[in-house]
Parts: sequence; C-alpha cells; structure tokens
Amino acid sequence: MPAMNELGLTFAGLVVGLIVGLTGVGGGSLMTPILIFFFDIKPYLAVGTDLLFAAFTKGTGTLNMARQRMVPWRVVGTLCAGSLPASALTLWILHALGPAEESVQHLMKATLGLALLLTSAAMLYKAIKGKTTPKALPEQDLALATQPRHWALPILFGAVIGALVTLTSVGAGAIGVSVLMILYPRLPIARIVAIDIAYAVPLTLLAGLGHASMGSVNWHMLAYLLAGSLPGIWLGSHLVHQAPERLIRSIISVLLAWAGSKIGRAHV
Repeated sequence: MPAMNELGLTFAGLVVGLIVGLTGVGGGSLMTPILIFFFDIKPYLAVGTDLLFAAFTKGTGTLNMARQRMVPWRVVGTLCAGSLPASALTLWILHALGPAEESVQHLMKATLGLALLLTSAAMLYKAIKGKTTPKALPEQDLALATQPRHWALPILFGAVIGALVTLTSVGAGAIGVSVLMILYPRLPIARIVAIDIAYAVPLTLLAGLGHASMGSVNWHMLAYLLAGSLPGIWLGSHLVHQAPERLIRSIISVLLAWAGSKIGRAHV
C-alpha cells in the first residue's frame, strides 16, 4: 500500500473518529462512502473492513456507557434476537452468490445509496424529535419505559437492521436511533443512543467476521483506519461541549444525501 494512501487512511480515520466523538453519528455512514469515493475501494471490501472498524469503535463506546449504567440490556438482547440471525442469513446468501460478483456489487451500492438517504433523513428527524424526548428517567420507571409498543416490533426492526448493516455497513446509528425513539418514546435520548451503540457491537462483529471469512476485509487498511479513529474519538468526546453540534449534523446530513443520491443514480 503506497505511503500516501496509508497517511490518507489514517487521516480519514481521524476525521471520522472526531465526528463520531463530537456528534455520535455512526461511523459506517461516513467511512464506507469515503472508502468508495476517495480511495476507490471495491464496495465489498469497503463494507467488510468498515464493519470491523465499527465493531472496535462502538465497542469502546459501549464500555464507557456500561460503566455509567446507561445501557438497558434487556432491550439490547431483544434487538440482537432479530439482528444476529438476519445478519447470519445475509452472510450465507452473500457467500453463496460471491461478494465480489458484479450483481452483488451492484446490489450493495444501490442499497448503500438508499441507506445513506435514509440516514440523512433520520438525522434531521432526530434533530427535531430529540428536543421532545425526556432528558432523564428515574430508575424505578426504567422497566415501564423499556416496554415496546408491541413485543415483536424490536425483533422485526433488529432483523431489518441486521440485514441492512451486513449488506452496506450502514443502518445502526441515525436510522437506528430514530426508530428506537418511536419504539421507546419514554426513554431519554442518552439511553436510546446507548442501546443503539451496544446492540451494534455484536452485530458488526458477526457481520465483519463473516465478511472476513469470505476475504472481504483489508486488514492493513483496517489498522490504519483504527490508528486515526481512536485518538479522533477521544479528542471529539473532549470537545463535544465546545463544538456547534447542530451545524455539524446539518452539514453531514446534506453530504450523506448527496453521496446517497450519487450512488443511487449511478446504479439505478
């Protein structure tokens, strides 16, 4: 790998990590388009590598939130009951078809374009709806607040996100948070974000290892991305109170909509 590419990947990891630390926006929706557009990485390699990148970065976030007792683990388990089997089924289909096949690449890019457009819309929804969610929740009310509108909805939602994340590495993040806000309207936004990050760890790890078993992970690229992202996340989390979060989110939303529409137009 050329030295310029190594430096570029590390810088990309730093930028994405910084944005994740500042805003909590999922790295998958940012990193996968960056790898495809700026580094000309094949979609199957971009997705597979980014899934393990997300597993590492979200794992760090989950540990921090678990220490603060912010994660409602029962909800995480329910979501995983849908997402992990759906991810395994999607991996089986990809393995049967071959991830590098042209038709599979076409499907990945088309689905990625749609996922980026949905993420852009979800970020705007979160910015509006987030103002009306409760800011805090007494511990004795947690059991009631973690009751979904219907018991099957979290499992169904988890299955959809499991397939989407495995195919595109995008889905957990802004889309997940927006749907969780509808499923669990009594939960404060901080706990919803904690749920979204925590259930994404086993999902991205399973999907990433599945892609790795098919040769769809570039380990050297992953190392350079992590080398930049981990200090970026640390720096962003320490600057979060000084940064104009709403402005940053608005800019990212527009960029994701542009990237999604560009990918979609190219593969309709």
